[in-house]
Order: sequence, then structure tokens, then C-alpha cells
Amino acid sequence: MQISRHLSKSENMAAASRTWFRLSPQFLRSLRRSDGKLFHTGRRRHQAKIIDGVAMAKEIREEVRMEVDQWVAKGHRAPHLSVVLVGDNPASASYVKAKTKAAKGAGITSETILKPSSITEEELLDLVDKLNKDDRVDGLLVQLPVPDHMTERTICNAVAPEKDVDGFNVVNVGRFCLDEPAFLPATPYGVMEMIRRTGIETFGKNAVVCGRSKNVGMPLAMLLHTDKEHHEICADATTTICHRYTPGDQLEVFTKTADIIIVAVGQPNLITADMVKEGVVVIDVGINRVMDPATGKMKLVGDVDFEGVSTKASYITPVPGGVGPMTVAMLMKNTLAAAKKDPSYGLSMHPKKTLGQEVS
Repeated sequence: MQISRHLSKSENMAAASRTWFRLSPQFLRSLRRSDGKLFHTGRRRHQAKIIDGVAMAKEIREEVRMEVDQWVAKGHRAPHLSVVLVGDNPASASYVKAKTKAAKGAGITSETILKPSSITEEELLDLVDKLNKDDRVDGLLVQLPVPDHMTERTICNAVAPEKDVDGFNVVNVGRFCLDEPAFLPATPYGVMEMIRRTGIETFGKNAVVCGRSKNVGMPLAMLLHTDKEHHEICADATTTICHRYTPGDQLEVFTKTADIIIVAVGQPNLITADMVKEGVVVIDVGINRVMDPATGKMKLVGDVDFEGVSTKASYITPVPGGVGPMTVAMLMKNTLAAAKKDPSYGLSMHPKKTLGQEVS
């Protein structure tokens, strides 16, 4: 320490202190101000990248609009979507409104057929049959849920597979499970498209799906584990399904080892920060209305503790603004495909096929 010989004792102490702080940031971070608060050290808390479903859905709708314009320019009429809404469920009415609004923006014509909740199942089936036979109708869906006096599976199976843009008909479900061309359910399709467009690696990763519904959880698990050789939207992941009878301690075992977690249960705060590992990808499909204690008003939240999990995840979807807009966007892609009567749409045995396009 040749230089320090020329310094005063106080200067030497100051120099030593500066060296100590440079070499020991942990010590500096442990210091507290006189008011008890930590000194700011310039280090930011980790925050996950937000997957913006609104922006991504807008991009997809614009792509659909371009394809529709090209389709119409070749002399075809614009694709047409018919939506049947039974009863006066406010949430269902809101979803239908969002779908018809998106259709208009994508250049797709649409109609909403309103029926009272008192309509019989037979009357509804007759209406669906009429729309199945209408050549002007390309895409057809009955907004779920239907009234309790109807059997949901019967209604879904009544929609012609070639017009089933919701992907709920048993024929479409069976076909996509066997890697045959089919309409994919819009929500699972949207989730997989989010993963694909974000560039998230799925090959050989551990994926956990919380929820086993036939319209969301089961299709997602199928798409996550399916061989990517069949289609680019498949994931080649090692997939686990958890559900209501999975013990809580076992759920945590699965989620702590997961690289990708997709939650579609309908239970706020089901997944918390202590249940996930650093760098996990979290897709929240849940939609729950809860009271906001800060405002005293109802608000929408997902199944994931967004604030907590965001400090550990690499990517996360918000609620609202995540999966919801993607569901509607993929419905538009399905409707366009139905208008084109494209047999290559959906999962395919041809590895070079792209959704909505013919093999060159």
C-alpha cells in the first residue's frame, strides 16, 4: 500500500471503507437508514415479461383480415359466423359481443341469434340443424353454457364438424387427438399460439396443466405433449394434468418442477410464488370476479397470484388482457378456415403444413 503511506489516518479509513463497500454489496444492501428503510442500491427486483394477449390478438386479427381480403378478391363472399345465444346470462352476452366485434374487424360477417332460456332442447337442435344446412353459414357456435334442462354434449355434437369453429364436436375432438386435420378449441389454440409466437422453448420441458375440462384442460394437455413432427403448434413437452382431486401437497410437487404451468381452474390464488421455480412460464386461463379491498369494487383476476408469481416467472399472462383476447382471435382463424373448407387446417400428419395454409 505505497500510496496510503502519504495519506492521513482518516483518509486511509475512508479509502478502506470505499473498498469494502465495493467488494461487499451484500453488506451495503443490509444497511438501513435512520428511518428504518433500506438504502437504495440500484438493483431491481426481478419481474416477469408480460405476454400481451391484446397486442398479439390484434396482430392475428390483422393477419386474418388480410387473408379475408385476398379470399374476397378472388371472387368469394366474406366468411360468415352465426352465434346462437340462449338465455340472458350477462357474461355470455359479453363474450358474444366481443366475438361479433372481432369478426367485423377481421372482415367476417356475423349474426347473433337470441333465444329465450325457455326454448326446449329439441327446438334448439332444430335451429342448429337449419344453420348446418344453410350454405351462407361458414362457422357456427352455440354459446356455452346452455340452460340446465339441456345436455351440453348433445348441443355441441349437433353442430356440423365442418362448421364447428369452437372445436367442441366429438368428431373434431377425436380427430385432433389422433393428429388428423380438425378445428382446435379456440382457447387451447390461443394458448399454444401465445407460446409459439413468444418463442418459449417447449421441447422436452416439464409442463403442468391445472384443470381437466374437456374444452380447455384436456385439449391443452394433448397439444403440449403431441409430437411436433405432426405440426408446429405441438410442443413435445412432458405433460402432467392436475385436477380437483390432486392433493394440495402433490400439486405443489408438480408445480415446483414445472417449466411451464397452465392454469384453468377458476380458483383465485391457486398458484402462489412459493409453488413455482425461478424462470417458469405461467399461462393463466382463469377468470374470477372478486372484491377489490382497495376500491370496494369487483374486479377480474385469474387463478394465479400475479404479483407474487411475477417475481419468479420468466413469462406470465395477465388477467384480463392475456388469454381472453387470443381465444376470440383464434375463433376468427377457425371461421376463415371453415369458409375456405380447408381440409389441412388444424393438426396434420404433414410436418410442413402451417395452420390455415395448404401444403406446397
